[in-house]
Amino acid sequence: MQHDDPTATSYDRDHTRGPMLRSLRSLFKSPDVAAEFRSGDYWDMRYRTGRTSGAGSYGRLARFKAEVINEFCAAHEVKSVIEWGCGDGNQLHLYDLPRYVGVDVSPASVDMCKSQFDDPGKTFLLTDEATPDLGKFDLSMSIEVIFHLVEDEVFDAYMRNLFDFAGRYVCIYSSNADRRTLHRHVRHRRFTDWIEKNRPDWTLQSFVRNRYRVPIGFENKYFTFSDFYFFERR
Repeated sequence: MQHDDPTATSYDRDHTRGPMLRSLRSLFKSPDVAAEFRSGDYWDMRYRTGRTSGAGSYGRLARFKAEVINEFCAAHEVKSVIEWGCGDGNQLHLYDLPRYVGVDVSPASVDMCKSQFDDPGKTFLLTDEATPDLGKFDLSMSIEVIFHLVEDEVFDAYMRNLFDFAGRYVCIYSSNADRRTLHRHVRHRRFTDWIEKNRPDWTLQSFVRNRYRVPIGFENKYFTFSDFYFFERR
């Protein structure tokens, strides 16, 4: 199923000298890289200025994610999905999901998704609009979002929503290591520690290693550091 790819690993444009130097200045200016940074504002402005969710939502990386998620949903008869961080909506075009609720902190993201999908089976909400009356979902998903939650309180609230709305399964596609980076909008977290401490009634059901995996710092539009973790309630 997995094959070697001839494309050479290299840093993408986000790892060029200019941004790295700017990030280094920010790093040494304060011990807390995220001190003056709000992840929600960053992503809303990013979408408003015409940028995308990133390389992971396009090309072969997007196809790989859709392959894994669609196969999991078919194998476990998943009928309802809530995704925390629906982004620009491009990835959703590749999913085969009967009922889908996409949630995002960015109003621009929600507007983009609503404009693309005229489907009664798909709903898009701001995070504040995702209330308990939505009920539980067969699968609650986090796809390449956790390492963008640079603020501790934002990360904690996000993880609680991710599990509180899950009826059967939780899917996380992310890195799983504690590491800061030179980019203010990226902070890697060992999220499994949070789960063990705060959601001990959930256990790892399966792990899918990424077909195009590289170490943190060598990611680009062809390769990534994220893997799939599927959890189920004990």
